[in-house]
Amino acid sequence: MSKDVLPGTDHQLRTTGTSDVPLQETNGRPHEATTPLSDPQPIDSSATQIGAGSAAFKKRHPDIGARPGTLMIADDAPTPRIRMIRFDQEDVHEQDITGAQQMAAALDPADITWVDVQGFGDEELIREIGEIFSIHPLAMEDVVNIPQRPKAEMYQDQIIIITRMVKMNGAASVDMEQVTLVLGESYVLTFQERYGDILDPVRDRIRTGVGRPIRRNGAGYLAYAIVDTIVDGYYPVIEAIGDHLERLEHSAMENPSNEVLRELNRTKNMLVNLRRAIWPQREAVNSLIRDENSLINDDVRVFLRDTYDHCVQTAEVIEMYREMATGLMNTYLSSIANRTNEVMKVLTIMASVFIPLTFLAGIYGMNFVHMPELQVWWAYPLVWGTMLTVGFGMLAFFWRKGWIGQG
Repeated sequence: MSKDVLPGTDHQLRTTGTSDVPLQETNGRPHEATTPLSDPQPIDSSATQIGAGSAAFKKRHPDIGARPGTLMIADDAPTPRIRMIRFDQEDVHEQDITGAQQMAAALDPADITWVDVQGFGDEELIREIGEIFSIHPLAMEDVVNIPQRPKAEMYQDQIIIITRMVKMNGAASVDMEQVTLVLGESYVLTFQERYGDILDPVRDRIRTGVGRPIRRNGAGYLAYAIVDTIVDGYYPVIEAIGDHLERLEHSAMENPSNEVLRELNRTKNMLVNLRRAIWPQREAVNSLIRDENSLINDDVRVFLRDTYDHCVQTAEVIEMYREMATGLMNTYLSSIANRTNEVMKVLTIMASVFIPLTFLAGIYGMNFVHMPELQVWWAYPLVWGTMLTVGFGMLAFFWRKGWIGQG
């Protein structure tokens, strides 16, 4: 692994101090949150989808002029499920949390604590969690008002990391979910839109990792492990997309159809939105490496470099597949044009053969009285012989020119 930190663009907001915006105040009603992007197959309508044929950006947001820190929670948001994992180098304690008071009582600054919140359906509970951990109101707004651009924001004693988690949903569909990390001195909070994730390997490493880095390197390493797992989750997705593109390439050349065109368009939109997720995520990881902060020590930065490399690699593959999808669109159009040309060629040859035959038939089909050929017995077979000779002669001429019979 290279020890040089690859350059990136720092667009991170730096906020110091605390805000006077009360977390208890809200304004307006929630807007329905859907992100209808491209998806080869229908998937769960409750998910932030990469599908439905459009790459439009839609986001829950407060009313115009609303106070900063306003939370917009969808009416159909799932009720929060909270799981706490508290550990040190020797022991691990896990428990389900049902209320803010239970959470506050279970915290132990001597241990590393991971609090995983899945679902935003209880606004009061979400706000209480923000108060327990002294999360900045603007950060809480980014947590709830989804989707946000992946980023890393440095606050006085916390780092807010917003990522996009993707996973396969069925054989050929993908859904995307925002995951927000709040990194403190001895804790990591993760906020997820809905139930289910790809973070079970991290949980297993905590449970079985006595003496391993995840149990002895603090909250910063835990945050790295979560972000790294989310980034690695892109690999099976882009591999599945690559296989899908290979099938589409074969179909575009062998059997171009409207269905192939629709699949190409959906796949292209899917890649556009995956690119929109991974590129700013790369910048966020790079800012964690580059910016000095006591919550991310030098040992963790070394591991984050590897995560940054993974971001770069996935971004490059997604960009390559996007160009491939564009190329397949051109291949599809070329195949359709070639098929049209073949049809036109056949029709042109048929017309060319029948033009002289029609000429002969037209002459001898006229009802003139003085047509000497009509009075002899051999006139009829002579006309047939002439027509057949002309027809087959033209076909032979076309064949010698390579216009027919060449595969």
